[in-house]
Amino acid sequence: MKRARRARDGRLRAAALGLLLIVAVASPPAFGKGADGDSTIDAEITAPVVVDGDVLFRVRGTSSLPAAERAARIAASITGLAGDPEVRPENVRVVEAGEYLRIAAGDRPVVTLADADAALEHVSLRALADLHRNRIARAIEEYRSARTPERLLRAALRALAATAAVIFAVGLVLWLARRLRLLVDRRFGSRIKSLEIQSFELVRAEHIWGGVRALLRALAALVILAVGFIYLHNVLGLFPWTRGYALGLGRAVLGPLRDFAWTIVVNIPNFLFLTILFFIVRFAVRMAHLFFDAIGRRAVTFGKFDPEWAVPTYKIVRLAIVAIGLIIAYPYIPGSQSAAFKGVSLLLGVVFSLGSSSAISNLVAGYTMTYRRAFKLGDRVKIGETIGDVIEMRLQVTHLRSLKNEEVIVPNSQILNNEIVNYSSLAKEQGLILHTTVGIGYEVPWRQVEAMLLMAVERTPGLLKEPAPFVLHRRLADFAVDYEVNAYIRDAHEMMPLYTALHRSILDVFNEYGVQIMTPEYESDPEQPKVVPKDQWYAAPARRDGIEPQRGQAAESEEIRERTAPSVAELKNR
Repeated sequence: MKRARRARDGRLRAAALGLLLIVAVASPPAFGKGADGDSTIDAEITAPVVVDGDVLFRVRGTSSLPAAERAARIAASITGLAGDPEVRPENVRVVEAGEYLRIAAGDRPVVTLADADAALEHVSLRALADLHRNRIARAIEEYRSARTPERLLRAALRALAATAAVIFAVGLVLWLARRLRLLVDRRFGSRIKSLEIQSFELVRAEHIWGGVRALLRALAALVILAVGFIYLHNVLGLFPWTRGYALGLGRAVLGPLRDFAWTIVVNIPNFLFLTILFFIVRFAVRMAHLFFDAIGRRAVTFGKFDPEWAVPTYKIVRLAIVAIGLIIAYPYIPGSQSAAFKGVSLLLGVVFSLGSSSAISNLVAGYTMTYRRAFKLGDRVKIGETIGDVIEMRLQVTHLRSLKNEEVIVPNSQILNNEIVNYSSLAKEQGLILHTTVGIGYEVPWRQVEAMLLMAVERTPGLLKEPAPFVLHRRLADFAVDYEVNAYIRDAHEMMPLYTALHRSILDVFNEYGVQIMTPEYESDPEQPKVVPKDQWYAAPARRDGIEPQRGQAAESEEIRERTAPSVAELKNR
C-alpha cells in the first residue's frame, strides 16, 4: 500500500509540475511592454528605441542619420537623464522649435519630432509628441525603480528561489524518468519480443527495448530543456541589465514556435481541403483498381481490349489520377508559393530529367510493347542475337532464359529499337515451320532427294504430318543444288531437340541410299563417296542399346506428338 501511495503521489507531483510548466510557457511575460511586434510602422525604415529591454517607440531615419543610429542616440539620452538624480520625470516637457516639437528636460534635448514622424504614425505632431513624452517619463521612473536596492534584493532572492526550484525540478524529472523506465521495464519488458516475418528476424528485442529507452531519455531531456528555458527567461528578466537578453531569448525560442503554430492555424482550411482531396483521389484509385481487376478476370469484357492490358492500363490510370490530384493540391500546400519551395521543385525536376532519361525511355518502351502484344510470358522469342523464353516482363527490362539456361536481361528500349521474332505466337494455331538446307550434287535426281528428305521428316517423331511437310529448291549453286526441307511443329520450345532429331534422320536416310551431301562444297568428286555404310553406324563407342541416334530424344519427341495430336486432328477436320 505504501509503495502504491508513493507511486500515486509521484504521478500527482509530475502532473502538477507539467501543468506549471505549461502555464509558465503559455503565460505572457510581465515585462517587455511595447514590444516591437505591436508597432504597425514599417520596420525597414524605422528603428526601436530600447531602454532596459523595453521598446518605448520607433523613430524614422534620414539619409544622413539612419534610423538605428538615431534610435541609439535617443536611448542614450533617456538613459543619461534617468541616471541623473537631479532630473525629475515631470521636468520632461514638449517645447516648440519652429516647425518642430522637441522633447527635453530643461536644456537637455531628448528627441526632435517633425511632421514626417507624425505621418508615419497617422496622428498629429502634437499628439505624437505627448505620447512620446509620457513614454520617456515613465521609462525614467522604471529605470530608477528597477535599480533601487530593495528591487535588486528582491530580484536576487527570487533568482535564488528560482535556482533552487529548477535544481529540484531537474532532479524530480530525472527521478521520474528513472521510475518510468523501471515501470515500463517491469510491465512491458517481458512482452517486447523480436519483430519477425516467419523465421526471418527483422528487429531484435534488445534493439526495440533500446529504442524505447532512447525515447524516454529524449522526453526527459525535452522537459529539462523546457525547465531551463523558463528559468533563464524569468531570472534574466528580473534584472534591468539582462532584461533585453530575456526578451531576445523569448523571441528566439518562442517566436518560431508561435510562427509555426500560427501557420498551422492559418492553413487549417487548406489542410481540410487536402485531406478531402486525398480521400477523393484514394477512392478514385480504388475504383480504377476494381474496374481493371474485373477486366483482368474477364468479368468485364470489351471488344478488342486484351485482358492482359488490364494491369498496365491500371498503372497508367493510377498515375494520371495521382498527377491530377497533385496538380489540384499544389496551390494549397503550405509554402508552395515561396521561392525556396519553387527552387527545390525546379532542382528536383532538373535532376530527375537529367538522371532518368534512359529509365523513362525504358518505361515508355515497356508500355509500348505491352500494347503492341509483341510477346507474352512463356513465349520463345529472338531479340537481336538472343534466343530464349520470356520469363518476366517489367516496365524497365525484360528477362529471358536462353537455350543454355542463362538469364538474359534486356532493356525495353533496346527491344523497341530491334526486330523481334516470336516463335510461339502462331505455333499453336498455324504451326511453326522447322527448316534445314542440304547441298546435293547435280548427278542425284532431285525427285530422289525430295523423297529422302520427306522420308527423314516422316522418321522424326514430333514433326506433324498435317500440314504436310514440303521441300523447296533454294538455289542452283556452282557445285550442288540447295534443297530446303520444311516441317511443322506445335510447340516452339521443342525447336532445338526436333532440329537435332531431324538432322539425324537426314544423315541416316542419305547414308542408307548412298547419297553424298555436298556440304562443304567440293571442286571435284572424290573416288569414294562421303557416306557412312550402315554396318558402321554403331562403330565404337556407339551402342545399339543406347540412343539411336538419341532414343531419349525420340521418346521426348513422341510425347510432344501426343500432346499435339488434338491440334493435328483439328487441322484435319478443318
